[in-house]
Amino acid sequence: MRLKISHLTEYRYDEPAQFSLQRLRLTPPTTSAQKVLGWALNVEGATPEVEYDDQYGNHVNLVSLEGEQDVTRILAEGEVETEDNNGVTGPHTGFCPLWLFLRDTPLTKGGKLVKELIKGVSGDNELARMHALMAAIHETVDYKPGTSNTETTAEQALERKSGVCQDHAHIFIAAARALQVPARYISGYLMMEEKIEQAATHAWAEAHIPGLGWVGFDPANEICPDARYVRVASGLCYRDAAPISGMRIGTPGETLSVTVKVEDGGQMQSQSQS
Repeated sequence: MRLKISHLTEYRYDEPAQFSLQRLRLTPPTTSAQKVLGWALNVEGATPEVEYDDQYGNHVNLVSLEGEQDVTRILAEGEVETEDNNGVTGPHTGFCPLWLFLRDTPLTKGGKLVKELIKGVSGDNELARMHALMAAIHETVDYKPGTSNTETTAEQALERKSGVCQDHAHIFIAAARALQVPARYISGYLMMEEKIEQAATHAWAEAHIPGLGWVGFDPANEICPDARYVRVASGLCYRDAAPISGMRIGTPGETLSVTVKVEDGGQMQSQSQS
């Protein structure tokens, strides 16, 4: 499948910020399940400083803002060719040892509710147990925007029994690690049925399965990622893979707007040629 993606982030400030530094994790990699055909990152109202690959293999663009700008626009767009690998990303690579992905973070630290959740998870092998875990989370935690934020922990989302894809991913990661299965957070894009424009990016989790390597699980939709998914960044939790993160000096009020469009580029091309 050929997916066309446009991701626009706009910050409007009540008064010019003194200084800000932002990390942009908005460039998808070419992997066994996806090939980047073309990608561009355009930033207005900020100055590019440096770009690098971090410890998780994410491509990061560092930009700064200083002066009289009252708006910053960040546009990431391009085309990615994908295929359905049943969620399998492949063997573990990179600088981080596999055992690192058993380490808790403040957002994925398991507690009483995570322990109760995994009591009902069973299966003949780790792959079967991860599928059972995905199904249990999907059944237990309703997808309900507005009931959580970027600082909501896995335990808090389980207590509320509601959240968004980020919360489903954090719960899965916390539970998988409690079962001694390495797990990591994934941010990216998902082409939705009959809906091109979205208000945010998507998130899911990957677990490391012996014999298969990293395998994706999306508890929010109860499915392993297929050709509709584009993987962008990974880490121990949301904070490592957030599309945009950073720091700011000064406290001007700001208004944030995000528009994500994901559509079938191959279908569009065939229609234009007919």
